[in-house]
Amino acid sequence: MSVQALTNYFLEYGAFFIFLIVFLEYLNLPGFPAGVIMPTAGIWAAKGKIDFALLMLLTVAAGLLGSWMLYFVGRWGGDRLFGWYFKKFPGQRPMIEAKMEMLRQKGCIGVFVSKLIPAVRTLISIPAGMIQMNFVKYTISSVCGVFVWNLVFIGAGYLLGETAIELLG
Repeated sequence: MSVQALTNYFLEYGAFFIFLIVFLEYLNLPGFPAGVIMPTAGIWAAKGKIDFALLMLLTVAAGLLGSWMLYFVGRWGGDRLFGWYFKKFPGQRPMIEAKMEMLRQKGCIGVFVSKLIPAVRTLISIPAGMIQMNFVKYTISSVCGVFVWNLVFIGAGYLLGETAIELLG
C-alpha cells in the first residue's frame, strides 16, 4: 500500500480508517506495516487533519484491542494452535517451550519489552494468554509497550513531516 493511497484513505474515512488499520496491524495481518501507516498518520496530524493526542489515543486503543484478541486466542485456543504447529514443525518445540518459560519468569517486563520488538510485538500476546498471565498486568504492560511503539512511529511522522514521505516512498 503506497503512502499516497494511505493518505487518500485517511482523507476519505478519517479516524475510523486509522483505528481499523492499526487494529488489523496489531492482529499481525500481512499488508499493514506500522513503519508506513503510523508515520503517515503522524504527518496527517502535523498537517492539522487530526489532533495528535486523539491519534495516539486511537492507535493505542486499536493496538490494545488487537492485542487482547490475540491474548484470548492464546488463552482459549493456544494449546490446540501450538499442538498443530508442533506436529508440522516438531524441531521448534524446545525453542518455543524455552521462550514460554522465559515469559513466565519475566512476566509483565517480558511483554513490555516484546511489544518493542518488530514481529515479536504482535505475537507475544498469544503465549501471554497461553500461560494465563494476569489479564490486568498483561493489559498494563501491553498499553505501555504499544504506547511507546506508536509514539516513536507517529512522532517520527509528526516531527519529520514531508521528509518522512520522501524517506518512505
